[in-house]
Amino acid sequence: MRNLYESAVKQLALKFEVLNSEFNIQYSRSPIHHIESRVKSAQSIMAKLAKKGIPFTIATAKENINDIAGVRVVCNYIDDVYRVAEIFERQKDVEILKKQDYIREPNYNGYRSLHLDTRIPVYLSNRTEYVVAEIQIRTIAMDFWASLEHSLRYKAQEYIPQHISDELQRVATDIASLDQRMQAIHDQVDELSDARSDNAT
Repeated sequence: MRNLYESAVKQLALKFEVLNSEFNIQYSRSPIHHIESRVKSAQSIMAKLAKKGIPFTIATAKENINDIAGVRVVCNYIDDVYRVAEIFERQKDVEILKKQDYIREPNYNGYRSLHLDTRIPVYLSNRTEYVVAEIQIRTIAMDFWASLEHSLRYKAQEYIPQHISDELQRVATDIASLDQRMQAIHDQVDELSDARSDNAT
């Protein structure tokens, strides 16, 4: 089972690497800053099933957990997140099971990211298996907040007092504002570059 899910994340990561490379050739810049992937450990899978009150078997894990295989795509700008997602969703061997936009509608704790639950084929020597995997697409700033928030919650053993939760939400809002300002600066630089190109011709 682990080999199957590891094969799925390798395939997904490669898809995004190819998209990033093509974009770089066409537009002389890469929308993706970096790609991370992971497969949940058996302990994490068991803990998640136990939390749902579901017996632990390979079949119940496959059926009830959509993020055993996970790929995180970290982009430079907000527009890049949606552009990369749109291009990825057009691939014919990818089935989008669920899409959750926590950028336009942030989670209750301030978390922002675009989530895609997908099903992709993994071609083995004697059969094809269809694997469900979660893809998170976010900006560098969103990833910075999410990584540190997760680390803090882990250190506090999931319990965070309300005043700290409130402060984390305020920081998430500040970071979202910075993301929008950086996007605006990027757009202005693009316009200047286009204007120079037009003048040169």
